[in-house]
Amino acid sequence: MHSAMAKPPRPAGAPPAVTLTRGEFERVRALALRLAGLSMSEAKKALVVGRWSRRLYHYGFTSFSQYLDLLARDDQRAELQIAIDLLTTNETSWFRERQHFDYLRREVLPKIPRGAGFRVWSAACSTGEEPYSIAMLLADELGERDWEVFASDISTSVLETARSGLYSLDRAGAIPQEYLHRYCLKGAGPQTGRFLIERSLRERVRFAHINLNEPLRDVGQFDVIFLRNVMIYFNAATKAQVVSRLLGTLKPGGRFIVGRCETLNGVTDRLSMLDASVYARSS
Repeated sequence: MHSAMAKPPRPAGAPPAVTLTRGEFERVRALALRLAGLSMSEAKKALVVGRWSRRLYHYGFTSFSQYLDLLARDDQRAELQIAIDLLTTNETSWFRERQHFDYLRREVLPKIPRGAGFRVWSAACSTGEEPYSIAMLLADELGERDWEVFASDISTSVLETARSGLYSLDRAGAIPQEYLHRYCLKGAGPQTGRFLIERSLRERVRFAHINLNEPLRDVGQFDVIFLRNVMIYFNAATKAQVVSRLLGTLKPGGRFIVGRCETLNGVTDRLSMLDASVYARSS
């Protein structure tokens, strides 16, 4: 007689498996849409289970309903932020979609009037690779002129990494060598294998916690806005609302840059396409 095959043991310290019911997933979807504008398909159920299970384990909960009830409490704003942080995907890299940086160098930066300030908003900056990539380009092209990169994200945890300016050398391959030598400090001792963004460059980048799905605070006016690889997670209504909010901060003629796989067709009539995924505010 053959014995039944035993299930493989969970790794040490792994939270026990908890099933996410259809009703619970609908509550998660409603929460993600209301707070972050995220439109979650059925395919995201595994992501929710994978990312929230440790929070259930932390509280000793045996169902996602218990955790969702906790998140609904007024005194749990910190935990709600953790939950949203875990749901948001924070994939980024240095000089991602390099065509956009080449466009700025070729079409925008040479035309800035002498003495004029220049501001760029990285509106979903994740762990900081995008705004620091922009800052390296601006430092190289504009030098000591008046320029600033403003960077924001809905996730407080990724903003901590971004503010630190400390990164792994393993992922620095896309940084041009001259930028790596000029703007990055190679770690030694306990920081071996990492690098730090040089202080004068870090001081040109200002980070803020902003939820694009809510009314914006006064952030000033910008010459360029990067909102890349974010709207693929939004439904049509949320896309229109977010773009409308951001357009209020973009100067007339300013550039609005989205991901190469994204489009603003049908989202707004206040932008005209100049290049692939590059738009200009027309009104």
